[in-house]
Amino acid sequence: MMAYIVPLLVAAVSVVTMQNTRNATEIVRTMDEKLKGKTSQAEITVQIIRPSWQRDLSMRVWTKGSDYSMVYITAPVREKGNVFLKRNKEVWNRVPAIEKTIKLPPSMMSQAWMGTDFTNDDLVKHSSVVTDYTHTLESEADVDGSKCYKIVMIPKPNASVVWGKIISYIDKKEYVQRRVEYYDEDNELINVLRGTNLKQFGGKVLASRIEMTPQGKPGHKTVMIYASLQYDKPIDDKFFSTSNMEKVK
Repeated sequence: MMAYIVPLLVAAVSVVTMQNTRNATEIVRTMDEKLKGKTSQAEITVQIIRPSWQRDLSMRVWTKGSDYSMVYITAPVREKGNVFLKRNKEVWNRVPAIEKTIKLPPSMMSQAWMGTDFTNDDLVKHSSVVTDYTHTLESEADVDGSKCYKIVMIPKPNASVVWGKIISYIDKKEYVQRRVEYYDEDNELINVLRGTNLKQFGGKVLASRIEMTPQGKPGHKTVMIYASLQYDKPIDDKFFSTSNMEKVK
């Protein structure tokens, strides 16, 4: 009898594990698709906060699905005109001061973007939380009064990603990331992201304030505040080209 029971138990555990993974991936995909839409256009203020000073950036951002994104810095004057482009798996930076467009290698994706606490990868989403990670629904948790799914993301083998592990707390009702923990390859917590001030954007409830706090650096954080966010206005693929980086405003 045991010869029959043990395989059945193993099969049952395998089915539960597969179902758990599939549900976790569906949750992450729903969150990701809601945030991106078919296309998006946004105006964002970035506050770089340090113990003794603060610096603000303003930018316009265009995205199309997971393959295309363009970021144009509008202020301050010193940084105005800097452009970042993601096209499929390639990332480019247009630097007006030297009138050059530079292709960023994968090794630069983990570096800080424009002196903030976000990485280049965070900005242009070079890696995908949907396709580059496996997902496990570990439990449920309360974050800032919201009931959330706690999902652990582990990089797939050979995936070109920055983080060794990500733990995401996704609002069960609105599918918004309320808290995200970023760990390095040694399982050390490096950054914590919080999504707050939920607002309506184009019929979607999203976090209008995104705060990234590096661990072990008191008084350091970067805040992204969405002034506007529009979805699903047609954008031609040609908009996301290196030649257009010189023209975009």
